[in-house]
Amino acid sequence: MEIFGHPEFDGHEQVIFGHHAASGLNAIIAIHNTDLGPALGGCRMWPYASEAEALTDVLRLARGMTYKSALAGLAYGGGKAVILGDPRKDKSEALFLAMGRLVESLGGRYTTAEDVGISVDDVEVMARVTKHVAGTRAAGAGDPSPSTAYGVLVGIRAAVAHKLGRNSLDGVRVAVQGAGHVGSHLCRLLDEAGARLTVSDIDDAAVMRVADEFGAEPVAPEAITGVAGEVFAPCALGAVIDDQTLERLQAPIVAGSANNQLAAPRHGVELMRRGVLYAPDYVINAGGVINISHEGPDYDKQAAVDHVGRIHDTLREIFGRAEAAGIPTSEAADRLAEERFTKASEAA
Repeated sequence: MEIFGHPEFDGHEQVIFGHHAASGLNAIIAIHNTDLGPALGGCRMWPYASEAEALTDVLRLARGMTYKSALAGLAYGGGKAVILGDPRKDKSEALFLAMGRLVESLGGRYTTAEDVGISVDDVEVMARVTKHVAGTRAAGAGDPSPSTAYGVLVGIRAAVAHKLGRNSLDGVRVAVQGAGHVGSHLCRLLDEAGARLTVSDIDDAAVMRVADEFGAEPVAPEAITGVAGEVFAPCALGAVIDDQTLERLQAPIVAGSANNQLAAPRHGVELMRRGVLYAPDYVINAGGVINISHEGPDYDKQAAVDHVGRIHDTLREIFGRAEAAGIPTSEAADRLAEERFTKASEAA
């Protein structure tokens, strides 16, 4: 299994493999770039099919965090952690204590937080053995999911205004893929804004909860990308925009919380060619990390909310840059982020 020759390796500063036999911990931490500050990024727990799949995921996610922090105006770099295991049956106190000790061993170069499969409770177990965690109740910010969902909402507003010339979401059909922590919060916000909802998830019970509470139309997971509406909102796992989904996609806007939504960079080009406006994932889903960046004894919830709201303006700038240069929005976002952390590197 290659590291330096891996297709997702992008000059990552460190890749750490952690193992603790007694607890069953097998984990990977990737630190991509610390030009703007120490790496910050969540810890994901997932039953990966292989170690190679986990490595691919963590490398991509860590790079995305560098770009996310840069465009969110945060003094943090990018990092990510993954734990190989099933969050429904493999969690234990010992496992998260071992993970906390692994994070602590990095001496503050990486701070972890919640992500897919990891809850506030899990992070608080890690916090017993390391101070390099974020998103705990004691720190003020707590669960980042509501803030992530709010950022996606303002991002959808920006995309709808730019693409459709509409300043309201009333009556706009949004197909939400994923009814987990972020997806369910997003459905609530969209329902309050007057949007019409279609929802899918591999968890039937989660879909029915959202359908019952918000009047969403449930559809099978394989049908969600083909829903006729204005917005497709991927809020599950990544690589959802690929050759197959592009053929089924009917919405003129893709805007959701999932990380690494493009299976490959060429899919961003293809979205542009087809006239689909893509809200780059690491821009629109930055609400959680923005909220976490405000935490501490002087945590000001309104200041954090206002900061998340600026995702709207960042996206409008990216959409404008992309149109002016005739490039995909994904490339325009990358260029803007690279300007920011490259300048930081040069200044140092």
